[in-house]
Amino acid sequence: MAEYDFKDLAAFKGVWVFCEQRGGKLMPTNEELISEARRLADQLSEEVVGVVLGGAGIGKEAKVLGGFGADKILVCEDPLLDVYTTDAYTKVIVDLVKEQKPEVVLIGATNIGRDLAPRLAARLHTGLTADCTHLDIDSVGYVQFLRDSSTLDEKILGGIDLEDKTLKMTRPAFGGHLMATIIIPRFRPQMATVRPGVMKKAAFDQAKADALVVETPAFSISKDDIKTEVLSVEKAAKKLVDLIGADIIVSVGRGISKDVAGGIKLAEALAEELGGVVGSSRAVVDSGWISPDHQVGQTGKTVHPTMYIALGISGAIQHLAGMQESEFIVAVNKNDTAPIFEVADIGICGDLFKVAPLLLQAIKDEKSAK
Repeated sequence: MAEYDFKDLAAFKGVWVFCEQRGGKLMPTNEELISEARRLADQLSEEVVGVVLGGAGIGKEAKVLGGFGADKILVCEDPLLDVYTTDAYTKVIVDLVKEQKPEVVLIGATNIGRDLAPRLAARLHTGLTADCTHLDIDSVGYVQFLRDSSTLDEKILGGIDLEDKTLKMTRPAFGGHLMATIIIPRFRPQMATVRPGVMKKAAFDQAKADALVVETPAFSISKDDIKTEVLSVEKAAKKLVDLIGADIIVSVGRGISKDVAGGIKLAEALAEELGGVVGSSRAVVDSGWISPDHQVGQTGKTVHPTMYIALGISGAIQHLAGMQESEFIVAVNKNDTAPIFEVADIGICGDLFKVAPLLLQAIKDEKSAK
């Protein structure tokens, strides 16, 4: 193995993505991460490499990742990698990083990613920014992002070095009340976990998928490297709402407080009629009115549905950051100065308990007419 020096910045090239698999199937989050890695790698004029670990045959699943921007996939197949264990995955990936020296490593902020990433960072003597919602390498684009999403003074923005190619990793802090950008200027690789559903997935390109290079690098793993043994994998049957995959979301906010049960029933009825799901603001979750899997926002889920209907949501910056990229936004709020109206395509100033039933009836009438 070549000598590894985590301070030799010039020796590190390329953007890597840890591509998570469960039960021999690659996770949808990988496509988002590969798409984002492609955008970052283009700013560096470097390649995108996916790293796939699993049991026999996992490499067959990897070809699809080329269609989202991967230039190459490193496939490590071994029975000891079939089911995720921290020890096994950490050893294999650390060895690969030390051998091939990627400049950036992206990992999904899933249960597995949040377990794996800090272990890797510690072994590689580098930094890690967790739960990122925005990434930039190009400083010009980063400054524009700050202009659009922050209140920083133009004098501060003017002092940013536009030639800097360090990865700027932005994440929510203090419960989403602040956004912090973190950099790793002295060590490599630069590592980040990225919240699922935040990054936009690129359109699939079959030609790129066909051009993908699949490599099987040499690696070593034995039972002695693993301190735990997985006896079985038990899947819970708990049903959770799928906000990230939903095309239509009807969300409720603090405006339902005068009749919580009635407000949620209205949202459920609208969602059912439209073939969507129910979301909420953080205030609704914190009040115990709805379960946390419904929460949209910086500290919940970031969504990009075809239509987002906000009922009684004022539009705090943390909530807007989680839904403002929706294709079409309908907002209902009795406060005509509510920030939600600034991002809404259609804004209705009124009591949600009066407006929502009218919307529901209009939808039913339209469907009946057809």
